Amino acid sequence: MINEIYDVIVVGAGHAGCEAAAAAANMGSKTLLVTMNMQTIGQMSCNPAMGGIAKGQIVREIDAMGGYSGIVADKSAIQFKMLNLSKGPAMWSPRTQNDRMQFAEEWRLALENTPNLDFFQDMVKSLIIENNKVVGVVTSLGISIKGRSVVLTNGTFLNGLIHVGDKQLGGGRMGEPRAFGITEQLVSLGFEAGRMKTGTPPRVDGRSLDYSKMEEQKGDENPQKFSYTDTPKLTKQLSCHIVYTNETVHDILREGFDRSPMFNGTIQSIGPRYCPSIEDKINRFAERNRHQLFVEPEGWRTVEIYVNGFSSSLPEDIQIQAMRHIPGFENVKVFRPGYAIEYDYFPPTQLYHTLETKLIENLYFAGQINGTTGYEEAAGQGLIAGINAHNKVHDKGEFILNRDEAYIGVLIDDLITKGTEEPYRMFTSRAEYRLLLRQDNADIRLTEKAFKLGLAKEDRLKKVHEKIEKSNELEHFLKETSLKPGVINPILDSIESSPVDQAYRAAQILTRPNMTLHKLEEIDFIKEVSGQYEEEIKEQAEINIKYKGYIEKEKENVTKLNRLETIKIPEDFDFTKINSLSSEAKQKLTKVQPKTIAQAGRISGVSPADINVLLVYLGR
Repeated sequence: MINEIYDVIVVGAGHAGCEAAAAAANMGSKTLLVTMNMQTIGQMSCNPAMGGIAKGQIVREIDAMGGYSGIVADKSAIQFKMLNLSKGPAMWSPRTQNDRMQFAEEWRLALENTPNLDFFQDMVKSLIIENNKVVGVVTSLGISIKGRSVVLTNGTFLNGLIHVGDKQLGGGRMGEPRAFGITEQLVSLGFEAGRMKTGTPPRVDGRSLDYSKMEEQKGDENPQKFSYTDTPKLTKQLSCHIVYTNETVHDILREGFDRSPMFNGTIQSIGPRYCPSIEDKINRFAERNRHQLFVEPEGWRTVEIYVNGFSSSLPEDIQIQAMRHIPGFENVKVFRPGYAIEYDYFPPTQLYHTLETKLIENLYFAGQINGTTGYEEAAGQGLIAGINAHNKVHDKGEFILNRDEAYIGVLIDDLITKGTEEPYRMFTSRAEYRLLLRQDNADIRLTEKAFKLGLAKEDRLKKVHEKIEKSNELEHFLKETSLKPGVINPILDSIESSPVDQAYRAAQILTRPNMTLHKLEEIDFIKEVSGQYEEEIKEQAEINIKYKGYIEKEKENVTKLNRLETIKIPEDFDFTKINSLSSEAKQKLTKVQPKTIAQAGRISGVSPADINVLLVYLGR
């Protein structure tokens, strides 16, 4: 096996590695997944949850593209919630709580059932490079494995250093060794490397908690799911709980600040802005006398609890002492304390949009190695790297998702164009076309692309075409159906909307605030027709009618911007020769080497005036 020449070798079996290996193998590449520990394939290293704001959209996109994250999340879910339902559909974001052990098990089973995929347990300590091209890897056992392309998804393992108070341990996850050798080799080849930090909260014994002092958070009454395939829907769910810290907790934590690696200078690297440690929150938001914590179960059959919001690298005695003053935690037993972890990453401006490195051909980076944080961000990158590694070695064209096509497109473009100084997390606000990139239409946006790549089967495509067809039918019916005042006014009255004095089309009525298709279904002849359609179809038709104007406007903006996407900048273009460019623009443009005018415009520090200068220079 290890004597064969693989098409794609994937290093690391976290969320990015698993998606990369699955995509490459499913497209027909002979693929090898090398991991330090076969027991931790698809491990949820931090919170036992998938999705959330903007991240849920990514999981649905991965699913529409034929990836596995949505399927695995559905099969191991213990709770489902659609977040932001009080806002518009661009903001609706699905999220699941998951059974940590089952999630990893489902990932392993899915991969073991994927043809063309081999596994090997060992640490990769270096790459085999010939003429600036990667041709294989060397493991810690000294085994050379040949491969035509390599995808690195090392997560937090590259020179990982774990901090608990003033104690330091080398490791990629608590209880697991770190990986070394790769960073040093890549730096000697001319790559820029940096350090980042992330952290994790304590895990505690659920039997030692008093839930009566906490606020219960149940899952949705009618739980949906991530995958567009026929994965099971939840019939029973486990609850989470909410609780708050208080001043006493904060005072105890403050006492330990002098022993905190975050404050005494031991940790220099930057942690995730939107997932700060509890000591960071107390320090940064000193005016707040309490912080929200989510008490999350780790699975159906375990008593282990994840204390979301209490991430910490303070000494374990301080963590335990402080926790005991949280309501319901008076007798808490800790399974494992929270810790911080520092690891190597490579600024992503060193990559092309395919996630191939600019310096070494056929070498791809995906996941936390690119400075991102989050399972979903990693999985989305893994998918794209796996597709492109396969395409490259089989002489097929590159596969890139644009910013108006997917959140995954926004994520990769942001990383490559702007780089990141701190762990990058996706938000809906990062997408300028978020009304087009909703969670409900990921299949409509991407399934056809996946089918062309060979990642989605014909039945998936057929299903999407049916969905489009049926939602158009229902839209047509609502646009053509007239509602007389006597029929519609009682319903308008019930939502405190002004009555009408003449007949209006159902679609027109539907555009009113607080009006929903569900409300219109109180009219028998509407219910008769709409009742024939599935919920998903109804949702699609309703969104298309309600937001038609906005969606059209957004599509117009896309067309405008696409014009700039088509204006190519010649390769090896010398920006320093254009005197009228600002010095920052020259510097940034030279560093990133954008391929199009639109991409140049997205680089932070490049102003609209600089873009105009470039357009003039390129004769536009």
